[in-house]
Formats: sequence, structure tokens, C-alpha cells
Amino acid sequence: MSVLVGLIVMLGMLVIVPAGLLLAGAPELDRIRRLWPVFAVPGAVSLWLPRGLPATALALCYALGAALLALHALPRLARRPSPLRSPRTAPAEIALLTALVTPSIAATALVAERSGHALFGFGPGILALTVPHFHFAGFAAALVSGLVCRLVDSTAGRFAALSVPLGTLLVLIGYFVGDRTELAGAVVLTAGMWTVALLTWRTVRPAGRDRATRLLLATSAAVLAVTMALALSWALGEATGLPHPTLTWMAATHGVGNALGFALCSVLAWKRLRDRNDHEGRTA
Repeated sequence: MSVLVGLIVMLGMLVIVPAGLLLAGAPELDRIRRLWPVFAVPGAVSLWLPRGLPATALALCYALGAALLALHALPRLARRPSPLRSPRTAPAEIALLTALVTPSIAATALVAERSGHALFGFGPGILALTVPHFHFAGFAAALVSGLVCRLVDSTAGRFAALSVPLGTLLVLIGYFVGDRTELAGAVVLTAGMWTVALLTWRTVRPAGRDRATRLLLATSAAVLAVTMALALSWALGEATGLPHPTLTWMAATHGVGNALGFALCSVLAWKRLRDRNDHEGRTA
């Protein structure tokens, strides 16, 4: 499972985060996006070294990049007039702020895991799974929900953009409080991601002007429907003692599905939509 998790994390570090920053439509993120490989490549290398000082040092390089990215949330919060004051733009902005912060949570877990030390009572095994979780259920899910909210100006779009950050936060709190809080977070996050899947299928997918874009969007929506059902079943089992998938099985199904079927297909599709809109804008 460690090899599989390592490959998933590499995809998040090297592809999903920089591609997502490009899609965010925030010029102030251009510099950190261009510098991102300086931090992400050492972080990716650290995954394949034995736990110890060299792996920890490389993981710290990634943590530095993630911290610099999180710092971009502060000027957005301090902006006047604040976009958070508008009920129409606030959900998408909150989703973007969540996307900016969650890689730093993943990076913190990575540093502790690569050093071989527990963090807040969690051992290296749980920490290793926290890293991909906050790249995909954190960064990718929040980013895509925000993009959907921008395009689909509706109650459902705003619900999705708000419920994904809220669900992610509840899951994080559940790590410390208990399984029932984590289950509540899984319910909220699943509701949000199912809404993202529905809006992607019904509204965003038809907006794709070419077959490849529509196929990517359809795949991301269909995969979300399945992977989030798996996440909900696992959280329910943990909270109630009912039979549920093992962590290894979840990594091979939920983890791979979210990484490839949802996150990768989504960023590729949204990039194609962005490129076409840019081309049409230049042509006009």
C-alpha cells in the first residue's frame, strides 16, 4: 500500500496542485505556481527514501512551499471590500481559501511521517494516509467545488462550495474529537461532492465544446458518485462498528478513484474549458 499511496501523493504534489493554481484564476498565485516544482520535487523524492533525516529535510522543503501557498490566503481575507461580504461570491472564495490552506496540513503530516514520529498521537501509518487525503479531499475537492460554483450560479452551486470546506474541517476535527464527528464531516463532504458531481454532469459537461472535455467531466462526475459512497461507508463503519472496507482496500479504490478519476480528470477538463474560453476571448 505504501507504493500506491506514494504514487497518489506524487500526483497531487507534482500535477494537481500546480494545475489547480493555474485554474484558480488568481494572478497573485502565478509566482508560487511557477516556483512550485522547487518545493514539490524534493517532497516527492522524500516519499521514496527511508524514514530519517534526509527524507525529513526534503519533506520540509515541501512544507515550506505549502506554507508560502497558505500565506496567500491572508491578503485575500484582508482585501477591502472583502469578497466574503457578498453572499453570491463568498462560497467560491471560501472554497479557494480552503484549497490554499489544505496542502500545508498535508505537508505537516508528511514531515512527521517521514521523520518517523507521531503527531498529535497519530502514528506514521495514519499520517501517511493524511497526506493524500488533504491533497485530494482537501485541495482538489475544494478547488473544483469553487470552480463549479463560479460557473453554476445557483443555490446548489453555493451549497457545494460551502459544504466541501465545512466537511473537510469536520473530518479534520474528527481526527481529534472522535469517529462520530468524523462521520458528520464525511456526511457533509459527501453531500457536497455529490452535488458537485450532479452539477458537473447536468450543467458543466454540456458546456464542453468537444467530446474529450465532455468525457473527462462525465468521468469525474461518475467516479465521485462511487468514491464518496465508499468514504461514507467507511466513516459509518468506524463510528458504529458496522462492517466496512479496510484502509488498504480504501486506498486501492477510493484513493485511486479520487486521484485519477476525479482530480486528474477534473483539472484536465477545466483546463480545456479555460483554454477554449481564452481562445474565444482573444478571437473576439
